Amino acid sequence: MSQPSPEPVPPAVRAQILATEHWGLLAVRSQTWSEVIGRITSQLMFTSASLLFLALAGQAMSYSPTFRLLAIVMGLSLLVSGTLTSFRVHNASQEDYMFIKGMNRLRAAYVHIDPTLAPYFITGLTDDEPGIYQTYGMGATRRSVSQVLASAAMFIIVVNTLVAAGVTAFVLWPAGGWAAALGAALVGAAHFAVWIWLGWRAWQVNIDPALVRFPERPSGGDPVS
Repeated sequence: MSQPSPEPVPPAVRAQILATEHWGLLAVRSQTWSEVIGRITSQLMFTSASLLFLALAGQAMSYSPTFRLLAIVMGLSLLVSGTLTSFRVHNASQEDYMFIKGMNRLRAAYVHIDPTLAPYFITGLTDDEPGIYQTYGMGATRRSVSQVLASAAMFIIVVNTLVAAGVTAFVLWPAGGWAAALGAALVGAAHFAVWIWLGWRAWQVNIDPALVRFPERPSGGDPVS
C-alpha cells in the first residue's frame, strides 16, 4: 500500500528552518574566529615577550655564545608555536569559505521563497566563486589585493617569516654578516613562498566546480530538488 504524499511545507516554516541553519552557521563562524584571534593574540604576546627578554639579556650578556644559543632556542620555540598558529588560521580560512558558501545557499533559498527579497541582499546569492567573492567583499565580485594582504593568514605568515629569518641569521652568524644576511633572506623567502603556495592550493580546493550546487541566481518558486 502506497504511503500518502506529505503535505507541502508552508513557506513560513521553510523560512524558519532556513533561519535556524543560518544562525547556526553564524554562531559557529563567530566562535571559530574568536578562537583564531585569541590564538594570534597569544602568539604575538609570546613573540613580544621573547623579543623583550632577548633585548634585556643582550644588554647583560652582550653577543656571547650563551646569548646566541638562547636566541636560537627561543626563536625555534616561537617558530614552532607560530607554525601551529598558522595551521589553525589556514584551517579556519577553509572553514570560513564553507560557512560563506552555506550562507549563500540559504540566501538563495530565501529568494526562492520570496523573489522580491533579491534586490535587498548585498551579499551573494550563489555558491560559486563570484558569489563567494560578493559576500566577502560586501557587494564586490572580486577580492581586492588589500583584502588578501590584510588578512589574518597573511599577517601570521609574515610574522613567522621574520622569526624564521631571524633564527637563520643567528645560526649562520659565526660564518660572517653577509652569510647570515643571505641565509636569512633565502630561508625567509622560502618560508613565505611555501605558505603562500599552501594557501593557494587550499583556495583551489575550495573553488572546485564540483562543490558548486547553485551557480545561477534563483528566479523564485520552490527550490529544485
